[in-house]
Amino acid sequence: MQINLTDFEKSIFEKVAKAAEILQYPTYVVGGFVRDKILGRLTKDIDIVCVGDGILLANEVTKLFHPAPQVNFFKNFGTAQIKIYTGENSENEALEIEFVGARKESYRQESRNPVVEPGSLEDDQNRRDFTINALAISLNQHDFGELVDPFNGVGDLENKIIKTPLAPEVTFSDDPLRMMRAIRFASQLNFNIEPQTLEAISTIANRIKIISGERIADELNKILLSPKPSIGFDLLYKTGLLEIIFPQMVALAGAEYIDGKGHKDNFYHTIQVVDNICEFTDDLWLRWAAVLHDIAKPVTKKFEEGHGWTFHGHEVIGGRMVPKIFTQLKLPQNEKMKFVRKMVELHLRPISLTKEDITDAAVRRLIFDAGDDLESLFMLCRADITSKNKEKVKRYLANFEMVMERCIEVEEKDHIRNWQPPITGEMIMEHFNLPPGRNVGIIKNAIREAILDGIIPNEYESAFAFMLEKGKDLGIS
Repeated sequence: MQINLTDFEKSIFEKVAKAAEILQYPTYVVGGFVRDKILGRLTKDIDIVCVGDGILLANEVTKLFHPAPQVNFFKNFGTAQIKIYTGENSENEALEIEFVGARKESYRQESRNPVVEPGSLEDDQNRRDFTINALAISLNQHDFGELVDPFNGVGDLENKIIKTPLAPEVTFSDDPLRMMRAIRFASQLNFNIEPQTLEAISTIANRIKIISGERIADELNKILLSPKPSIGFDLLYKTGLLEIIFPQMVALAGAEYIDGKGHKDNFYHTIQVVDNICEFTDDLWLRWAAVLHDIAKPVTKKFEEGHGWTFHGHEVIGGRMVPKIFTQLKLPQNEKMKFVRKMVELHLRPISLTKEDITDAAVRRLIFDAGDDLESLFMLCRADITSKNKEKVKRYLANFEMVMERCIEVEEKDHIRNWQPPITGEMIMEHFNLPPGRNVGIIKNAIREAILDGIIPNEYESAFAFMLEKGKDLGIS
């Protein structure tokens, strides 16, 4: 089988082949690049394996480029990397090419760090995670461009199957992160995991505990960025991996019934919300907000006689859980986390406005609290409307459209988004000759609330007069 390469790719591979011939190294393109070329997917990474010294080959290759690219090498791992730009300068897109010597590996039970020895191409393909990643293209003079496929990886690509080259228990026990990679590829490519391979994940799921949180978070993020993340999360749940790495999400699963009244399975509701939001955005952190929007439902769940199941305050408690979950999952403790927390805390607000006569005050408060993230909040709320009853969904969406229209009207009229009251804390301190303290905060908050509630207009004169009244109430003049 011949792989269709672009002229740019051919020119690179011809240079690699020439360098390999000089060194007398059998050399191949392997892994994801080959897989993605067959699938017709874009790729910016190329892995080169040689039966020899990968760092030496990288240095030899650079001599054939003008100007010569910089070689970044990692002596401990025997790998080197260069970047080749599609244009004349570093602002153009780059292909990242990694060089490594063919190797065979053996593992210790307690570690995913292998004992590495030089090996053949066959050894290198045997150690690959999946058959679809064990494909190689020859860069050798006698068979340049030919496919080397010892495990029928092309057949598995055609049949949309993920399976391991060797016994899955061996492959996964050697490097337990491969269990999550299998699920990630299933989610990214919409492939099925071969039954024996899937069973092996369930059997040795506990081995994932030796993997660092950072590597697990990276795979979770890639699953979340896939076209349909529910595939990945469902597989993580069914194999038992999710219980180990993210038990709070597993706690959402299942429906409970009392007196014939039940609630929805919040795990499957959540992953449907995630899929829904993926139709509108590829923002990773908004997708995380979808994952976490109902995370506190298990701890707030109560059955009230005559009413049924309630989850009062789950948005507030869920917001408090976000920093802890981000710490647990080794996700960033920065503005991204604060954004997710904000979305979780606000996700019920727009929907609750559909159930009442919407006042300008309520709309103003929503706009003020959401600020620049109002559109993201609307996206999350729209995704949160799930039901098998199409008429119910249609009705909810119509009500939700009405709320969005009111927000637009009020914002055009009042300009409340990211607004600051016309009276500042400094003005209050100067007028009343006050030091920083509690009374300053009381007056400032009272002015803000009065404007948001529509008691006074959003203008300096009215706010100043209100400040004087509030000062009198506090015995300040």
